[in-house]
Formats: sequence, C-alpha cells, structure tokens
Amino acid sequence: MSNLLSFIVIFCVAAVIIGSLACLIWCIKDKMGKNEGESMGHNFDGIEEINNPLPKWWSYMFVVTIVFGVAYLALYPGMGNYPGLLNWSSANKQVLSMEESNAQAEQARSGDAVVQYEREIANAEARFGPIFEAYAARSIEDLAQDEEARKIGQRLFLQNCAQCHGSDARGSAGFPDLTDSAWLYGGDPASIKLTLMNGRNGYMPPKGGLPIDDAEIPDLVEYVLSLSGRDHDSDAAARGQGSYMKGCFACHGMNGEGNQMLGAPNLSDDAWVYGGSRGVIAESIKNGRSGQMPAWKEILGEDKVHLISSYVYSLNQ
Repeated sequence: MSNLLSFIVIFCVAAVIIGSLACLIWCIKDKMGKNEGESMGHNFDGIEEINNPLPKWWSYMFVVTIVFGVAYLALYPGMGNYPGLLNWSSANKQVLSMEESNAQAEQARSGDAVVQYEREIANAEARFGPIFEAYAARSIEDLAQDEEARKIGQRLFLQNCAQCHGSDARGSAGFPDLTDSAWLYGGDPASIKLTLMNGRNGYMPPKGGLPIDDAEIPDLVEYVLSLSGRDHDSDAAARGQGSYMKGCFACHGMNGEGNQMLGAPNLSDDAWVYGGSRGVIAESIKNGRSGQMPAWKEILGEDKVHLISSYVYSLNQ
C-alpha cells in the first residue's frame, strides 16, 4: 500500500489502543462525583445502579489484552507497511507469476525472513515427498489400478483441477470432459502427463483465418452437424462443405476427425467443448475460440502430476 495509506492505518490502530487505555484509566478512577457504594439514582425493574469500581480481574485482563496487542503489532506485520520485528509474513504477496513467487521466496530466504507458507510447504515436502516419489516410480497404468493411489490422485485433482473441470471431472462450457473418450491432445498416459506438465494453449482464429463470409456460416454449421450424423439441412450442408474445404480440413481433417497433434477437436463425434447447438457452433466459427490450460510442472512438481495423470487416466478406463 502507499505510504499515506500506511500512515493512516498506523494512526488509526495507535488511536484505538491509546483510546482504550485512556478509557480504562478513566473508568478505574471515580469520576462520578459520588462516594463508592452510593446510589447513582438509576432504578429499573427493581434493580438499582450503585457507584462500584470495576472488578479488579476485569481491569487486569483488559490491561493484559492491551499489552498483548501492542506486543503482537510490534512482532508481526499488522500496521500498514511495517514488517514486524520477526520479519514474518503469511505468504508471498502481490505476485502475478511463478517466477515472481520463486524470486520473492529466494529473497526472503536470503534475508532471513520467515514466510509461513514456504515453511509449511518445505515441511510437507520433507514428510510426504518420499511417498510421492515412490508412487512416481510406478507406471501410470499401474497406479490407475491402485485404489489408494487413485484416492490420492483424486484429492490432488480436487484441490487443483476441479475449479475448471468440475469435481466430477465432467467439465463445463470451455473446459473438456475428462471422463469420455474425446481427447483434444490424446488420452494415453504419456499424452495426459505431457498435457499436465507443460499445459496447453488452444486457439482457433475467427473463421479459421479463412476467407469465409458471414453469409456462409449457417451452411457451414449444417455441414459440421452432418459430420457427426446429427439432424441437419442436407442442401445447406452440401453448400457448407465448400466453405469447409476452403481450409477447415487442414486442422479438423477431411472428414472432421480432428488432429491431436494440433489439439483440433474431432467434429465427427458428439463431444463439444463449448457446446454443440447451432448458435454456439456458429459463434465458434465466427469469433473463434481461445483457451489455455496452465502448466503444473513448476506448481506441483512431476511426482504429484504423475499421480493426477493416473487418476485422470483411470476415469475413462
């Protein structure tokens, strides 16, 4: 935060602490103009207010909380940009990439800073690393048959992959269903692991980057529907085939069977990443599609990716 905002935060926190202490001192001293034990003149439902001092235990506890609060704010970051005497932080903050996160972690270690998240990750790696390493020594096909390995892989999937592909791995609009046999880049163990390790960048330019007029799109949609044997207008599909042959076949194949080397979807099945209605297909053709799956190699490490790969592979076996 800016220095001005940091100053405002520090000022407000200090004002609250000083104000609380002043209020406590004021309450401990008799400022009511009456002797201890005298009536304050207030009576409600038979209960009379008496001028009695605060209980000693309550006053002492209040003082302890103030002292604790001051000590905590001095040791830990809690007031604006002040880092605290212990140089502690919960995690690397204001990072936009793994490179920035790793750079901050290295800077913290070189400066003897305590980053709680990094410390917990290191402890977890020391404890569970050998377990993941032992699983990584086995093949993905073997792990897919191991119930305990699948459970671990499922938990890793739910923690890191379910946000896009769903807790049941059936995906949603723009995110592939991992439980069917339609794979953009291949569904064998090696291809699945490669996808997870390095990520994928899928891109279809508007109209495939081809000289296709908007007026041709409805006919092209009918031809795409015909490739998977769905109900379609035969005459329109015949006209749309000419538009398809302008260049769509270069990625999707002559018969629309797709190309896993390019990640081009198979148009001859009934699996649709963005939806298979006429309107959605027309939108895909006209505006193109762009999708990205992040690489998990640096985030999770190869051993954990190996386990997730085995779980994903097991979903359609």
